[in-house]
Amino acid sequence: MIQDWAEETLDKVYDKTLAELQRMSPNTVIPYMAENGRYVENMGNKDITWWTNGFWGGLLWQLHQYHSNKLLEEAAIENEQLLDQAFLKYQGLHHDVGFMWLPTAVAHYRLDDDSQAYWRGRHAADLLAGRYNPNGKYLRSWNRDRAGWVIIDSMINIQLLYWASDVTKDPRYKQMADNHAHTIMQNHVRADGSVAHIVVFDPNTGEQLETLGGQGYGVGSSWSRGQAWAIYGFALAYAHTKKPEYLETAKKVAHYFLANIENTGYIPQVDFRGPASQGVDTSAGVTAACGLLEIAKQVSDFEKPLYQRAAEQMLVNISEKYGNFSQDADGVLMGAITAFHDETGQNVNLVYGDYYFVEGLLRLIDHDMLIW
Repeated sequence: MIQDWAEETLDKVYDKTLAELQRMSPNTVIPYMAENGRYVENMGNKDITWWTNGFWGGLLWQLHQYHSNKLLEEAAIENEQLLDQAFLKYQGLHHDVGFMWLPTAVAHYRLDDDSQAYWRGRHAADLLAGRYNPNGKYLRSWNRDRAGWVIIDSMINIQLLYWASDVTKDPRYKQMADNHAHTIMQNHVRADGSVAHIVVFDPNTGEQLETLGGQGYGVGSSWSRGQAWAIYGFALAYAHTKKPEYLETAKKVAHYFLANIENTGYIPQVDFRGPASQGVDTSAGVTAACGLLEIAKQVSDFEKPLYQRAAEQMLVNISEKYGNFSQDADGVLMGAITAFHDETGQNVNLVYGDYYFVEGLLRLIDHDMLIW
């Protein structure tokens, strides 16, 4: 049974993670990328504002609530505390504060009702709310001269605003999240279910100016991890609001995704409209699997098998081909890629791929916690 396989695999990841913690100092290390069996990027020291710095803490919290372990809990809290330096630095923070503080402070608050964690989450939510453009009805993604740039990854970050609205009973956070989601639906998601990575708006009028290829192959292409962010982001937005247009959008993007993995062993290529020789992105696959499992929770029993079985097949196939469960090596999944044209991040392990793999496994046994 798939549940038995998921539990056996989780136990391997759990033991491996404990071994990894023994090799590193939780006070200083926030993993990002593993190559040749060792974490080569410590983003906690290199750049505390780096967008992936919350996923390690999230992985630890997910495993801790699976099997309670003080070592996992302490390391997760240390990750959260390290990120206080990102608040102080400020420069470099952008819309990815959701990726950083939902899996750390907000997860901690949800599990333990911790007051400091609550205020860290509130601080991050207010930073995100401050990026809202009322004329364009969107949250700007990046800094510098990119006031009108919005990327599809933002659909996961807006979940921080839904949380803030829930805990404060202030509807403004939710209103901003909803307005942003509708802007994404109208401008990033194409009629066939493919998704643009970057859309550039006029920050004064909100008019769409152009779309950019971003981390995909090029303009008009279909970057698979962007597709995954859209699937999961809109499915989560529906879970928070019950607005049917969000679920319909998640399903439309999911159908495009599924049509493009049937002939690739349920392991997505980097870009569904890129060269045949491009390689795969396991991080896109496991993220999409979590989104498909979220859709499966929300649809009727007649629809559920389409999304459930595809997610299961992706997780199994990626695990069998790209999983490394040796306790002597850092990182679980290889086969990830940072961006289509980035030669430094090809066929590597990335911490967010491992995080979504763990979340997907926990979803299969109905033991995941609400991170997003």
